[in-house]
Amino acid sequence: MTAALLMLMLRVPIAFALGASAVIGVFLFFAWPAGGAFNPDRAWQPLFSFLATNPYTFLHSYPLAMAPLFIAMGHIAHRAGFTTDLFHAIRIWMPKIPGNLAMASVMGCGGFSAITGTSVACAAAMGKIAVPEMRKYGYSPALASSCVAAGGTLGALIPPSLLLVLYGIFTEQSVSRLFLAGLLPGIATLVAYLLVVVIWVKLNPASAPADDQRPSYADKVKALQRAWPFMTLFTLIVGGLYFGFFTPTEAAAVAMFVAVILGVITGRLSMAGFLDGIREAAYQTAVVFAIAIAANMLLSFVALTGVTQAALIWIEAADMSVFMIMAAIVLLYIILGTFLDPIGIVLLTIPLTVPLVDGMGMNLIWFGIVIIKLLEIGLITPPIGLNVFVIKSVVGKDIPLMQIFKGVTFFLLADLVILALLFAWPGLALIVPNSMF
Repeated sequence: MTAALLMLMLRVPIAFALGASAVIGVFLFFAWPAGGAFNPDRAWQPLFSFLATNPYTFLHSYPLAMAPLFIAMGHIAHRAGFTTDLFHAIRIWMPKIPGNLAMASVMGCGGFSAITGTSVACAAAMGKIAVPEMRKYGYSPALASSCVAAGGTLGALIPPSLLLVLYGIFTEQSVSRLFLAGLLPGIATLVAYLLVVVIWVKLNPASAPADDQRPSYADKVKALQRAWPFMTLFTLIVGGLYFGFFTPTEAAAVAMFVAVILGVITGRLSMAGFLDGIREAAYQTAVVFAIAIAANMLLSFVALTGVTQAALIWIEAADMSVFMIMAAIVLLYIILGTFLDPIGIVLLTIPLTVPLVDGMGMNLIWFGIVIIKLLEIGLITPPIGLNVFVIKSVVGKDIPLMQIFKGVTFFLLADLVILALLFAWPGLALIVPNSMF
C-alpha cells in the first residue's frame, strides 16, 4: 500500500502503480516468508498462477458489464447534443433573476452528471458550454468558473455514477441501492450550490449582471421539446431501478440502446458521431478496467497478507472511538482527493476502510455515499483539485487559477454542510433505497 501511494504521488500511472505494488508484494510474500530466508524460487509459481487467474476471475463478472454500457451511453448522449440541449432549456426556463445563468450552469452540471456519471468529464464539457456564456453576459471570472468546477462534482453522486458502480462491485453491495442512495444527497448538494450562487449575487451584485433577455413562450416550448431525450433517459434509469424493472446491468444496456434510438429518431446522431462516441467510450473503459484489474490484484494481495485483520485488531486494542476512526477516514479521503484520481482512491482505500466501517456495524451503502461525497470535496480542494485544473485547461488564460480556487471556497462550505448532514442523519442516503420496490 505504501509503495502504491509513493508511486501515485510521483505521478506514476494509477494502473501501473497498483499493479506493480501487487506483483512485488505477492513475490516478496512467497519469496521471503516471515522468519524465513529469502528464496525467489519459492515465489515464481504462485506469482504466475496469481497473474494468470486473478485478472480473468475479476473480468469474468456480469455486473462489471454495466460500466462500459453506462460510459458508452454518456458519450453517445453527449454526441447527440442531449446535454447541451438540457443546459439551454434550463437557462431559458430559469426566472430572470440575478445569477440565473450560474444557477442554470449548476443545474446543467447536475443533468449532465446524470448522463455521463463522471465528474471530470462533466466539468470539461460544461466548462466549454457554460463558462463562455456567463463571461459573455458579464459574470465575474470567479463565479463563472467556480460554479461549473463545483457543479461538475455532482457526477460522482447523481446516478448513474461510475464510482458507485466500482464501489458496489468491489464491496459486493447492491449497485441499484447505491444509485438510489446517491439521489437525495446529490439533489441536496445541487440545492446547496444554488443557494451559494444566490447568496454570492446578493452580497456582490456586480458579479452577475441581470439578464435582460425575455424568451417568448414559443422559445420555451421549443427548448423543452429538445430536452425530452435527456429526461427520458434519466427517468428510464432511475425509475427502472426504483420500481425493480431492471437490474443495474440491464438498465445500462437498455439506456444505451435507447440513447442511440433517440439520437437517430431526432436526427442528431450521425454515424460519425456514433463511432466517435463508441471510440471515446472504448478508450475510457480500457483506462477504467486497467485501473480496476490492478486494484483487484492489490486487494487480493492485501487479503493474502492479513493486513486488514491486523489493523482491526490493533484499533480494537487501542480502544479508539468511532468518532476518532471516522475523523481519520474523512481526513484520509479529503487529502487523497486533492491530488489523486477518484477511481484510484476508491479502489486503493477500500481494502482498509470498508472492513473497519463494517466492523463497527455501520451501513456500507451509507458509507459508500460518504466516500463519494468526500471525493467530491477533494475534487475542488486546493492545492490540486482536479476539477479546478480541468476548468483552467478549458478557459485558458482568460481566468487566473487563483480566481477559480477563490470561488470554489464558497461551494466547499456547502459541501461540508451536506457532509455533516450525512453524518447527522444517515437517512438522507438510506431513505430512498429502503423504500424501493
